[in-house]
Amino acid sequence: MPVEFLKSAPGLPPQSGGDTSDIVQVMLARMKEGGEDAVREYTTKLDGWEGDIVVSPDQVEEASRGVPDALKAEIQYAHDNIRRFADAQRLSAQDFEIELRPGLIAGQRQIPLSAAGAYVPGGRYAHIASALMTITTARAAGVPNITACSPPRPGRGVHAAILYAMSLAGADRILALGGVQGVAAMAQGLFGCAPADILVGPGNQFVAEAKRQLFGPVGIDMFAGPTDSMVLADATADPFTVAWDLVGQAEHGYNSPVWLATDSRALADAVLAHIPGCIAELPEPNRSSAQAAWDSLGEVMLCSDREEVAQIADKYAPEHLHVQAVDLEWWRLRLNAYGSLFLGENTTVAFGDKASGPNHVLPTSGAARYTGGLSVHKFLKTVTWQRVSEEALPDLARSTAAISRAEGMEGHARTADIRLDKLQPALKLAASEA
Repeated sequence: MPVEFLKSAPGLPPQSGGDTSDIVQVMLARMKEGGEDAVREYTTKLDGWEGDIVVSPDQVEEASRGVPDALKAEIQYAHDNIRRFADAQRLSAQDFEIELRPGLIAGQRQIPLSAAGAYVPGGRYAHIASALMTITTARAAGVPNITACSPPRPGRGVHAAILYAMSLAGADRILALGGVQGVAAMAQGLFGCAPADILVGPGNQFVAEAKRQLFGPVGIDMFAGPTDSMVLADATADPFTVAWDLVGQAEHGYNSPVWLATDSRALADAVLAHIPGCIAELPEPNRSSAQAAWDSLGEVMLCSDREEVAQIADKYAPEHLHVQAVDLEWWRLRLNAYGSLFLGENTTVAFGDKASGPNHVLPTSGAARYTGGLSVHKFLKTVTWQRVSEEALPDLARSTAAISRAEGMEGHARTADIRLDKLQPALKLAASEA
């Protein structure tokens, strides 16, 4: 049967992306021309910050003293998980060499980027975990120069727990900068930081657009939109838990979709009944954010069987995909399009967002169809090399010359011919001696 929408998403009102793009373009141009002075002007105007841009080690230490020891312990727990997972990823990226034919040797190397810039959001929510996810992963990859920035709050600067997390994760330089100006400063190498080879980390639409416009000369982790989450559940799932998992992700904001796909009408109906009460329990402004996301973008889909549920998941390609159903191994092997997969009722998406280990910087808006999230591999260049001996040269030169001429590329063919010509006397001598 066709998928039945028990709750459909009317969608957000039409948004104009042109304004954001134009604003960011002007800001980047002004900061490219005006450098640090222009950055200071923007941070004063937009963030109300007139203090130091570069956060000194003494300032980090002072701020860290204000972080409760209990919270520090939890941040250290999360950092250890994230670091251990990133270290394991690094071990999976190996150099190798192979002799493809006698005398034809090729290989690859994994080379860390020279400098990374990590953006850590700090507006409505203090994204402590984002500091751990981005900086720790770059450090595990072997990046020698890591700059991190986060928006300062008027009169107080960068959130103390974010500063503590940045330092713990291994940032070499910390900037009290947010928004487009923070991204631009890291890209240009202002305030004493190394110009970033790659810019990583989540942010609002202006941060995302700045990264998009800078991409090319500078690498980025991905062009990310609003976060999204999908739950796949069968009749064995607890509807109250499913409802809270949807609401918990909806609190990200009005433009964050949450979806439920199930083959159980009873489960779907029960989840729909629980949602209003769950939202009502949130404090403001979280309550309004979750309500707006649920009203505009929340969907509940009833499918005929688990295969149809899986097909829906692959079609949506969610950033977070949470399975609450029997036979988890079937789901793990069947599902193909997601940023990160959360298997079983115990494995809430919030664990991955904050502390479990795998990275939470993930593809959104269906991009999980073709890419994964932030990982050690984003901070590595996989480069190749090759070496040709006289033993391999004759066959390789002939093949190269023939293909080149078939393509109409005579210059390429000649570079192969001359090497074969130089080798011919040695080949003739070897033949005569044989």
